[in-house]
Amino acid sequence: MKFKRFTGSSLIEVMLAAAVVSVAVIGGISYRYYSSLDGRRANIHATTARVALMLCESWGGTNGSLTYDPVTHLDSDSLTITADDGPAAPADFTTLSSHKLIVSNITCYATLSFKDVDTGLRALNVRVAWQRRDQSDKDLSDMDSVFELNSYVCW
Repeated sequence: MKFKRFTGSSLIEVMLAAAVVSVAVIGGISYRYYSSLDGRRANIHATTARVALMLCESWGGTNGSLTYDPVTHLDSDSLTITADDGPAAPADFTTLSSHKLIVSNITCYATLSFKDVDTGLRALNVRVAWQRRDQSDKDLSDMDSVFELNSYVCW
């Protein structure tokens, strides 16, 4: 008498293959999600750094004038800037003004401050703060990141 040999997969083999495939799919989806999230964070960081540079150079272009107002100098269709609270200025600097800026659907808060270092030499400081996670309530003590830029001008 001849025994028939069945070719095919057992239930255990099918379950093991399904587990391996599901781990690979979940890993790929997680990788894609976190890389997208990191790309968004990098975009926000780069945008706020450009905002700080723009504010610092614009203010420096007026030789660090104490009457400088970024609302009148920089407001445009792609940038909305209004007077508002901003991050604290460094301890030894005097606050000039604080603003809320919206650029490319990214909201950040900036504070402009200065310090007269020597006769005719002024240090300009711009601090820009933002939240990486979306929150409806503004709480400056809960900002995720702060970008700070200093410049010097002769006046």
